[in-house]
Amino acid sequence: MHQFLDTLYGNDYTVKVIQSPIQHPADRNDSLQILEFCIALFMEKTKLTVRKTDRRTLMTKGMIKTGDVVTLKVDAAGRAGTSKNHSATHLLQKALKTVLGSHVEQKGSLVTPDRLRFDFAHFQPMTAEEIAEVEKLVNEKIQEALPVTTQVMDIEEAKKSGAMALFDEKYSEKVRVVSMGDFSRELCGGTHVANTSAITAFKLVSESGIAAGVRRIEALTGDGVFKYYKEQEAELAKAAKLLKTAPQSVCEKIEHLY
Repeated sequence: MHQFLDTLYGNDYTVKVIQSPIQHPADRNDSLQILEFCIALFMEKTKLTVRKTDRRTLMTKGMIKTGDVVTLKVDAAGRAGTSKNHSATHLLQKALKTVLGSHVEQKGSLVTPDRLRFDFAHFQPMTAEEIAEVEKLVNEKIQEALPVTTQVMDIEEAKKSGAMALFDEKYSEKVRVVSMGDFSRELCGGTHVANTSAITAFKLVSESGIAAGVRRIEALTGDGVFKYYKEQEAELAKAAKLLKTAPQSVCEKIEHLY
C-alpha cells in the first residue's frame, strides 16, 4: 500500500503530475522501461488511471488527495515483454563483445515491451556476416535455456567476478549482479526473465551509425519476431503479385527486368 503526498485531479483533457514519484516495490532501481509501465491505482470504488514516464507519475483520470491509501498493480503483459527485451540486451552485449572484440562498450540503451535498442562503441559498420553471427549467438543462448540469477554483493567483489559495468556509472557499495548461465554477467537493477528460453527468439532488425565511433542496433524478441516475419512475408507476397510471379522467384524476376 502507498500513500499520496499531493492532492491531484485528472481527466481526459488534463494530465497532472504527481511530484513525489510512486515506485512499485518490484520496480526499484529499474530504468526507463519500468517507468513506462502502466499502473492501475485503486482507491475504494474509484479506478484511477495513471502511467509512469520520465521518472514521474501521470494521472489521466480520477482524483486522489493527501493521505489516501492506494494499491499499485503492474501491467503484467508489459512487464513480461520488457523482461524479454532487457534480458536479450544482456545477451546481445556479450555476443557483440564475443564477435567484435572487447572494445565494445555500452553507450546507450532503450528497452520497452515491444523492442530494444542498443548503442555501443565500435569503429566501423558491422558486416552482414558479423550481424548474422551475433544474431545466431544470441539465439543459441536463448535455446540453451540458461538460468537467469541475481545476487547482491559488494561493488569490488562484483568487479572481481567479471561482471560488466558502465564505465561512467556511479554505483553504491552494494550492487545487484545479473548472470545468465556462464555466458553473461552484468551489474543491473532491472527486470529480467527467469530463464533465457522465455525470450523465445531474437531478431536483429537494423545496425547503423549514430555518431563517430558509436553504432546502434534495433532488435525484437518473442512475439515481436514472429510479427516481424509475418509483415515481411506479406510484403514479399505483394511484390510477387505485382511482378506476377511466385514469392520464391521475385529476385529472378527482377533480374530479368534489366
